[in-house]
Amino acid sequence: MTKRRIALVGLLVAGAATAAYALPVAGWITAIAARARNTGPLGVAMFFAAYVISTVAFLPGSILTLAAGFAFGPFWGLAVASPASVCGATCAFLLGRTLLRDWAAARVGRSPRLKAVDGAIGREAFKIVVLLRLSPLFPFNVLNYALSLTQVRLRTYVLASFLGMLPGTALYVYLGALAPAAAELSSAGGGGGSARMVLYVGGLAATAAAATIAARAARAALKASLQETA
Repeated sequence: MTKRRIALVGLLVAGAATAAYALPVAGWITAIAARARNTGPLGVAMFFAAYVISTVAFLPGSILTLAAGFAFGPFWGLAVASPASVCGATCAFLLGRTLLRDWAAARVGRSPRLKAVDGAIGREAFKIVVLLRLSPLFPFNVLNYALSLTQVRLRTYVLASFLGMLPGTALYVYLGALAPAAAELSSAGGGGGSARMVLYVGGLAATAAAATIAARAARAALKASLQETA
């Protein structure tokens, strides 16, 4: 890539990211989620596409995942958000290896942590990617592009990302699902809705505890693996 093309690509990506934060994108996603609740497969397809595009454009994944829980509930929300997040992460990864490689290298390629990660990936790629997804070493959207600069294979990246992102995805989906559940409880005036709400909150607490434990364990394991590389 020439310097002019690198600058152009960087400008386009920066513009997309700035627009995602400056414009009421979160409100648009919420509107899409609300519409998806009542439009069946078409709504699911619309939401899936919005999730993938937003992931590539650096919109925080937590907003999208909360919206999935709001739109589809805890079970189907996870069934939609998990593959959508992996698909979006894979698109960003492939862009980072092709059209945006020079741009990604200029942004995160000089990170000492990334060099340590790449060395560790050379030994145990699947494990390291899972641990990275579980731990907060890199933000979700940054990690998609950062890993594109390493030697990890695409298949390993996809499978490990799916497993590593699953606990956090489940947590945010569950949290998003609480909003319509609370609204139903309020309109019903208690009764059977109270028991349902208790189940929702209990499930959220269990999911949050599991995600927290997994993140702490992943952080410790990742630190040990990177120290071995250093």
